[in-house]
Amino acid sequence: MGAMTEAQSAGQNDVQDQADEQGQDDAARSGTVVVVGPDGRPVGTVQTDDSQEDPARLVEQPAKVMRIGSMIKQLLEEVKAAPLDDASRHRMREIHERSIVELKEGLAVELREELERLALPFTEEKAPSESELRIAHAQLVGWLEGLFHGIQAALVAQQMAARVQLEQMRSGRQALPSGPGGIAPGMPGMGQPAGGEGHSTGQYL
Repeated sequence: MGAMTEAQSAGQNDVQDQADEQGQDDAARSGTVVVVGPDGRPVGTVQTDDSQEDPARLVEQPAKVMRIGSMIKQLLEEVKAAPLDDASRHRMREIHERSIVELKEGLAVELREELERLALPFTEEKAPSESELRIAHAQLVGWLEGLFHGIQAALVAQQMAARVQLEQMRSGRQALPSGPGGIAPGMPGMGQPAGGEGHSTGQYL
């Protein structure tokens, strides 16, 4: 009798484990977009499925990518500020090549492949010229700034679409208030709405 009870208990545990795994799979395939109001406070959530790409997933390690981007931008300023001797140019080359390797670890596969196609290696073993270093650093800084601006724009579009969906779900109730320009302020890392005062490129790096 005890053995039968244990067998039944084990079977129930297996069923529960399968249900838990199924729930986790469903959660992985879906996401939740938090809709925020003009004061930056959440006013509701909207479920999304895997058919809607989350732009934030393109950068798997955003803090690392931004640190490296800031470093490359500072190196570009150093190259512009003063002439470099042969040893300094060798050092700059090594840092640039290592930065590319480290950046790839923080990016999704599609961005990693794009960076590999665009970041051309230095062709000669000797130290690159200051002009070559400036071009390489400027290219990388521009690519990173474009990456973060693109993610920002995608997040704004995602937020606006989520607001519309939430308002449709709340049909018959008071419409959600809109932020300036139809963009909900208070999103982390969003900055000022496009076209507003104080907006400038390169704010992420």
